Amino acid sequence: MTPTPDTPATPAGPTGSPGSGPTGSGFAPDFGFDAPFDRTGTGSSKWARTDGVPGVIPMGLADMDLPGPPAIAEALRRRAGHRAYGYTVCDPAGRSLVADWYRARHGVEVDPDWVLLLPCGPRTALRVLLETVVRGAERPDAGGTAAPVLFPTPEWGGFAQLCRAARLGYRELPLAAGPDGPRLPPGPFPGPAAAVLLSSPHNPSARVWPADQLRALAGRAAEAGALLVSDEVHGDLTHPGHVHPVAVTTVDPAHRHLAVTLNSVGKTFNCSGIPSSFALVPDPALRTRFADALAGYGLWEGGLLEQTVQRAALCEGGPWLDALLTHLAAARTRLTGVLGPAVSSAPQASYLLWLDAAALGLPVPAARRALLERCGLEASDGTDFGPGGHGSLRLNYALPGPVLDVVLARLALLGRPGAGLR
Repeated sequence: MTPTPDTPATPAGPTGSPGSGPTGSGFAPDFGFDAPFDRTGTGSSKWARTDGVPGVIPMGLADMDLPGPPAIAEALRRRAGHRAYGYTVCDPAGRSLVADWYRARHGVEVDPDWVLLLPCGPRTALRVLLETVVRGAERPDAGGTAAPVLFPTPEWGGFAQLCRAARLGYRELPLAAGPDGPRLPPGPFPGPAAAVLLSSPHNPSARVWPADQLRALAGRAAEAGALLVSDEVHGDLTHPGHVHPVAVTTVDPAHRHLAVTLNSVGKTFNCSGIPSSFALVPDPALRTRFADALAGYGLWEGGLLEQTVQRAALCEGGPWLDALLTHLAAARTRLTGVLGPAVSSAPQASYLLWLDAAALGLPVPAARRALLERCGLEASDGTDFGPGGHGSLRLNYALPGPVLDVVLARLALLGRPGAGLR
């Protein structure tokens, strides 16, 4: 599990902190994004995908190979030093912290009363929310079954997995093609719906949905009596020059009671191994039903480690996030320059690259295997994102500078006779 396949593993050196550097010097703090970062011995799910094959660089899982914020490390160290690890109550200031974050980072007003602070990851929160909403929408005229859940394709595969696990019917809607990337499905829905799910920004293409498209989709969902659930775990990772539309503040106010935003500090601050999330639920009745359903699974607002991490991230993580976005934007520019027309949609957020396998010169039916064998790069297969992902690959480029250099060199060899892993 080495940081690069061509250099020995070297633990990352000391990173900067939000307050590092001479006051007024104009120098940005160094958070170690361009130094080797060794994850050996950390039980990394991402690196387990290499199956221990030497030289392979895992780029399939949406997890950053970059050191997390020093503020979180320090907060965990301080809290662990107090050996009281019993039940905790919800931080009374936690909701206001979330509202302050949205005001500062996105320029929108979120009512603190909308916020639920959850000691579980967004996937768990979504599963409970779906059961809460869909089970309550069962129709006697349809034999007690509920209207299906709708979501576009290609789309994060977790939506389909959750629906299958909960035995909820679902239907995938093909995304429309636009000149600058995918567009949200236009026109009316093909029938009734209980909920409409959306990753925003889009996973896998890293497209930031235009506010007017999001608003129109919410309007169509409202016409169908469906709840729009916007999974915005990549929303804080919007690249410079783009504005992330927060669903609950973007939809028409008349439809706000039928919108929910799910978010987490996990993706933003590279700390998904400590599951937490927060939900923005404007409708008070739904908020109560959702909280009661979560309690039925033993999930109450709060959580010792979760709140420690979230407070540190939201209060002190801003400088780290700013530096991260600069690093990601530079990596995006370098990669898209090498890959050119193989990039199906120019990334506008996060660290995901959606690629056309045929344009890369890879055999479409076995593109993932071919990329692994020719370049030693492990990717996500497009079919993981539904039928609309056939013929595509998703790469995660949240990598240290030295590893990105190796990735670029390998990708540049694609299409050359005799090219292969060296």
